[in-house]
Amino acid sequence: MASDQYTKLRGQSRDVTSPYLTSPRTILMALGSLLLVALPLRAGAADSVFVPNHWDSQNRVEKPDLGNMRVIRFVTEDEYPPFGFTQTDGTLTGFNVDLARAVCEELRMACTVQARRWDTILPAIETGDSDAAVASLVINQTNRARVDFTSPYYRTPARFVARNGVEIEPGAKALAGKTIGVEARTAHEAYLRTFFPGVTVRLYETPVALRSALKRSEVDIAFGDGIAFAVWLNGTDAAGCCGFRGGPYMDSAYFGEGVGIAVRKGNLSLRRALDYGLRRVAERGVYADLYLKYFPVGFY
Repeated sequence: MASDQYTKLRGQSRDVTSPYLTSPRTILMALGSLLLVALPLRAGAADSVFVPNHWDSQNRVEKPDLGNMRVIRFVTEDEYPPFGFTQTDGTLTGFNVDLARAVCEELRMACTVQARRWDTILPAIETGDSDAAVASLVINQTNRARVDFTSPYYRTPARFVARNGVEIEPGAKALAGKTIGVEARTAHEAYLRTFFPGVTVRLYETPVALRSALKRSEVDIAFGDGIAFAVWLNGTDAAGCCGFRGGPYMDSAYFGEGVGIAVRKGNLSLRRALDYGLRRVAERGVYADLYLKYFPVGFY
């Protein structure tokens, strides 16, 4: 699988084709990271990794009644590690897959998780061939026209990454005069130019080129997709060269509303049940366990 696949969420183009909002809310969010509440970690967990909580603890809901439904048929993709992939023994696994199974366990229902080609996932939900898609589907206007979504179960923040020994305070004033690498024609470039006008922007055509430039000290600082950077930092290619600095930056006008589980339009009972299951999985610490398992270098 190409290493630059992490540069975008599934179903969301990375290219900038429209102007971005510059409302007071957007500007305030640009000046710092979105306030997220950390989930409690179980004993022995890597307590240096921040695990976000996307669920409002004050919004208590009862377990919905799914009537005669006994099995939830999930579809996913198996060419998008670490979210979904097939192991050498043929076992389907990944963050999305394990999360779906944990939700089913919480709902005390059987479930199946079937891998499909990416372009067949939404049609399977629309036709009723499958009940839910847990495939890193971005919540946006285009996808909402075809399916309904649960609340987001993760978001894709932007992050600064710097070489070891390069200490920065990633605010607009502190970064003024710095040269920062970023992938060209992306939301990350637009965000950097809008809210960090004092920096010198150095453009790269691909995320692989950006990370290579950072690794070989062509630039000391890079800005881009937090998930892509986290996977790279946790792998062998980075060779321990670099680390996150500051953030995360979570402006939905630039980086989207997040990723949710998709269900067929109008299937309110299943959507509510999945939302309940996701909340309970988070409250019991299972979400944190899965996050730490697949993202030992967290992307928040």
